[in-house]
This record gives sequence, C-alpha cells and structure tokens, in this order.
Amino acid sequence: MTDRPEQPSGGGRDVARPPQPTESGSETSASEGRELQVYDPLGLYQPADRSRQPLRARWDPTQPDNGRPRSPQRDAKKQSAIGRFVSTYGWRAYALPVLLAVTVLVIVDAVRAVPMPAPADPGFGALSPDKAESGIIGAPPAGDGKFPADLPLGALPDGGAYVERAAGTWRVVPGTSPQVGAGTERVFRYTVEVEDGIDTAPFGGDAAVATMVETTLANPKSWTHDTRFGFQRIDTGEPDFRLSLTSRDTTRNACGFEIPIDSSCYNAGLDRVVLSEVRWVRGALAFDGDIGSYRQYQINHEVGHAIGYHSHQPCETDGGLAPIMMQQTFGTRNNDIALLDPHGVVPADGKTCRFNPWPYPRG
Repeated sequence: MTDRPEQPSGGGRDVARPPQPTESGSETSASEGRELQVYDPLGLYQPADRSRQPLRARWDPTQPDNGRPRSPQRDAKKQSAIGRFVSTYGWRAYALPVLLAVTVLVIVDAVRAVPMPAPADPGFGALSPDKAESGIIGAPPAGDGKFPADLPLGALPDGGAYVERAAGTWRVVPGTSPQVGAGTERVFRYTVEVEDGIDTAPFGGDAAVATMVETTLANPKSWTHDTRFGFQRIDTGEPDFRLSLTSRDTTRNACGFEIPIDSSCYNAGLDRVVLSEVRWVRGALAFDGDIGSYRQYQINHEVGHAIGYHSHQPCETDGGLAPIMMQQTFGTRNNDIALLDPHGVVPADGKTCRFNPWPYPRG
C-alpha cells in the first residue's frame, strides 16, 4: 500500500482564499492585510504615492515605517536636517513655531498686565501745629555772600512788562466762591488782592488773577486733596490770609532781599501771601514749565507756607518731580540751591528734579 500525502484538516482541497477588495481599489489578503497589486490588464491604475505628502504624520513619528515602501526617487535625494525634520514630523513641524510664538506673546502680555505700583507724590515736610503769627516765611535764603555775582538761575526770563514800584496798598478783587475741600480740621478764608498801581489788563485783568487763584486752590491736585483743609474765597470781612499780587519794590520790602533774586513769600505779620508780579509775568528760568504752570506753583507754594508748611524741601528723587515746597524759582537742582544757602536744608548731593506746580501731582 503506497503512502498518501497527509491532507490538511478540513478534508477538502487546499484552495486559496480569494483576495478581499479594499475601498481604495487594491486587494488585501486575509492573513496579513498587505496591499496587493490590482489586476489591471490595460495598465491604467496607479496607486497613490503617499511618500510625497509633506504634512503626513503618524501618532508616533519616531517609530520606523514598518517596511512601507518609499519612493526610489525620494530616497535617492539627500535631505537636509530641516527636510528630515519636516518629513518625520509632518504638520507638527509647522505648528511648533506658531505655538512657540503665541506662547511668547501670551507671556509678554501677562507681564505687561501686572500692575506696577504707582510712584508716590513728593513730600512737603512737616505741618506746623501752630499758625505763624509774625515773621517772613519762605523768604529768600540768607546765603554767605559767596554765591555767583550774576546768579544766572535767578535772572528773569524775557517777557512782558512789570511794575517796578507801586502804591504799597492793595485793592480787593470782588467775588466769592463756595467752600472747596472737606476742611475737617480747618477752612481757610482768603481774599484776592492787587496792589494799587499795577495794571493787570496785559494778563487778563483783576478777574483773571482771581480766577487763577480760585481754580488753582480748587484743583484736586492742590491742597484740598488733603481732607483736613478747605478753602473759601471772600471779598468782605477778615480773611485768614490775603493772596496779593505785588510790585517788585513792595515785594522786596515785604519778603526781604538779602540775595538779589526776585521771589514771593508769606508774611505772617501782614497775613499776606505776597505774589511777586515780576515772577507772575516772567516766570523763572529754573522752572522749565509754561507761565501758567509757574503761576500755579507760585500760588501753591506760598499758600503751603500760609497753612503751616513752613520749611523748604530738597529734591528727594533724582529725576523725579520736585516737591511743591522746594524753591523752584531758584532751581530744581539741589546743588544750585545749596550754592545759594550752604547752611540750609538742601544738601549738595547732585540730585535734579523736574518742575512741579502741585502738592499732589498724581491726585
């Protein structure tokens, strides 16, 4: 009996399982799912060349291609490092730089959005508990006689005409105002006056002078920022002090003139805030602002003396705003003021401030 070859289990002929068609038109075997060639007697079918799709990307681009064929033409061409990176990572290679740029912009915007602490207002010294009953407050420094003869910073700028000598008496400018400021501790009543013999028409008339005084003290950047103080303009009765526009010669008599620099002051014995008409018209070289800002400084500085801030102040922060009680008519550099008054409160420390007409410039 001849041996017969062993038949595979199942009992029938070994018949190959027909290939299974796929959606793309190719056929796969049941065992591997590998792509087979489509029967195409006319040679019209061409499989898609997936190797030429630069944005293709696998879930894990670092894994090998598992034997997937590559285009011979593509493999023959040597790629740069950037080309290999793009080929490996596909669309990720384009997305990463965009995401990096967006991240940088978000970080920069977040840093800018962090609120920075607001710079503090410059100080103005201690408030005297008692109202001065006599004496000149805010007079020019006595000096020691060694200051420059020409005093360039004290020289007057070019400008309009002023009165050298007037009558030595003052007229009250008519007009009143409601109280400004809370005045929880003190409400100061004041008059606005002009020395007889001064013609105020070139700078708007008496009413314009009064308006400048009134609006300056009502400004929230002025002394009313401090709720302790209030102000009210009157034109009859006895005021707490008189804001008086005064000629050059009368100002020198009321304020002293030991150093030949025109300046204003508060004369407590006269209850008079003496505003130099020379400075009202011309301003000051050391004060680098316009004439309106200088007049606001002139009012706020001398009223500061009248309400109790008797001492002058130095520049506190180099490059910062000058304190309102700094003698900005003489300079906004500590060294300049120290040269005029070497034994005064201002040190020769090289600090330079910017002009400032307000007690509370950020109020």
